Amino acid sequence: MAENGEEKLIAVARHIAKTLGHTDTMTDDILQIFSNFDNRFREKLTDDQPLERTLKSLHRQISRHLSAQHHIWSDSAESAAFLDSVDQLLAVIHEWNPMANDKSVSVSLDKADDLLQQAMFRLQEEFTTLMQRASESVDLTRHQNGGNNLGDYYESEEEDDDDDDDDSGEIPIAHPVTDYGILIEALPAGIISDLHEIAKRMVAAGYEKECSHAYSVSRREFLEESLSRLGLQKLSMDQVQKMQWNELEDEIEKWVKAVNVALRILFPSERRLCDRVFFGFNSVSDLSFMEVSRGSTIQLLNFADAVAISSRAPERLFKVLDVYEALRDLMPEFELMFSDQYCVLLRNEALAIWRRLGEAIRGIFMELENLIRRDPAKTPVPGGGLHPITRYVMNYIRAACRSRITLEQVFEEIVVPSASAVDYRDGDDRALSSSSLAVQMAWIMELLESNLEAKSKIYKDSALLAVFMMNNERYIVQKVNDSELGLLLGDDWIRKHAAKVKQYHVSYHRSSWSKVSGVLKIDNNAMSPTGASRSLKEKLKLFNSYFEEICKTQSTWIIFDEQLKEELRNSVARSLSPAYHNFIGRLQSNNDSGRHAERHIKFSVEDLEARISELFQGSSGSGGGRK
Repeated sequence: MAENGEEKLIAVARHIAKTLGHTDTMTDDILQIFSNFDNRFREKLTDDQPLERTLKSLHRQISRHLSAQHHIWSDSAESAAFLDSVDQLLAVIHEWNPMANDKSVSVSLDKADDLLQQAMFRLQEEFTTLMQRASESVDLTRHQNGGNNLGDYYESEEEDDDDDDDDSGEIPIAHPVTDYGILIEALPAGIISDLHEIAKRMVAAGYEKECSHAYSVSRREFLEESLSRLGLQKLSMDQVQKMQWNELEDEIEKWVKAVNVALRILFPSERRLCDRVFFGFNSVSDLSFMEVSRGSTIQLLNFADAVAISSRAPERLFKVLDVYEALRDLMPEFELMFSDQYCVLLRNEALAIWRRLGEAIRGIFMELENLIRRDPAKTPVPGGGLHPITRYVMNYIRAACRSRITLEQVFEEIVVPSASAVDYRDGDDRALSSSSLAVQMAWIMELLESNLEAKSKIYKDSALLAVFMMNNERYIVQKVNDSELGLLLGDDWIRKHAAKVKQYHVSYHRSSWSKVSGVLKIDNNAMSPTGASRSLKEKLKLFNSYFEEICKTQSTWIIFDEQLKEELRNSVARSLSPAYHNFIGRLQSNNDSGRHAERHIKFSVEDLEARISELFQGSSGSGGGRK
């Protein structure tokens, strides 16, 4: 009984020392107090035998596992025994650490640390083997003929979210896909539990970095292989910049699909798996996820960055918009996945590259402006038709404005062009849309119209100049009116430029038909009947010459818009037919010339209108007048 009481007292002393913590003198002070009471307590308290006996016993247990030539986790009883031995070793080290200043205790603790290190190395091996076997056990062809699609994945994810607190559930892991039909497989829940148990011991022993490394190596390979199977090549930024545009277009399409699969499926799956394996150890989970995803994320971002700093030729706009929109739409995923201390740099890099893509888009529009300015005014378009630059620019920006919301976002990040460059107000001083994109589009319209006006000066015939401008201005108004451009530029802009078409219409009439109409004016002065008859005949002859010449010339001119063509023909007929009808009637009523009038009348009113209806055909007109 006395001996038992003594042991209890010694245990109490040890407990007091442990509870009070450790200072340089505390252990000696406690020992001194007890030794003053009875020297036997110092002997018992400093006796190394209990620690040595425990360590020898643990060494025997753990050494059996360390020397095993097979996978310990192939036997659940053996793995449980190994973990139990590790737990005991950790507990012993923790218990005796407060007395580490004692030399004999310190020596024993060094032995314990060596044994712990060996145990951690074996646990790391077992962890790696479990990760490898889990990957090998996945059946990649299981759903090959009927794999889930992306919509099915999100539906299954929503259902699984309700069971997030159930640790027995399986973690959905996206595997390499065929034809982008997403295949969702799962690491078995038992393996996840085993990995967690190993991770828990390694973290407790201070080997969290080694455990994280073993985890990340395996999962990183999986992610890289998944991206490869999506068709994404590992390309340097220099390789991307040197690619032919048609090749780069194909790579961009693959990239857009790959980045969406990565951010919406692969990375969230890896994040959840990290959180399960390292449950309770947030910092280790964050570090592991960063190590797993960093390489793939950098690969994806470097490609986008290479696109951002590559050529800014206008034809590249639409694919650059695809990359910009993909990153923009995925920024919430970047924020969710990469917001911790280890991943925040990746998130910030994604944001920076997204902004550089915006700069690239603005640069492309600047290049479009330069293209318009540089387009030479050398060769006139035959027949005053639609100029290729008009068709190109209007179809280009019309297509671009299908991404109006994106472009508004892009242009809101910059300063509006100088007001001195172009006046964006109509004659009634009503402002256009105030958005930066609207200002940009109005500026492009202004550049195009200035370019067309310069080109129109090539035409020596002022009527043909008016036809050329009428054609191109009409085309511009039509393209603006039936697209997103109309919303950007506004109704006032459309009315202002529709009025320009009418002005060119008036100019055409004045240049072409005023001389012809002037011939048909009848002089009512006091001229003798004989003189009046001669004057009418001469006027008719002159009219026939003018009219035939204009019809022959203008039948080769072009009005591309059928409605405008009919409007022009009708306006010519309305202004000419009544005057010609009156003129013929006056000629026929003249006593001197009426008897022979038919010999001088080459065109009836119907013939006149028929010839007018042949204007603007784009080829030589046919006859139709009287012989």
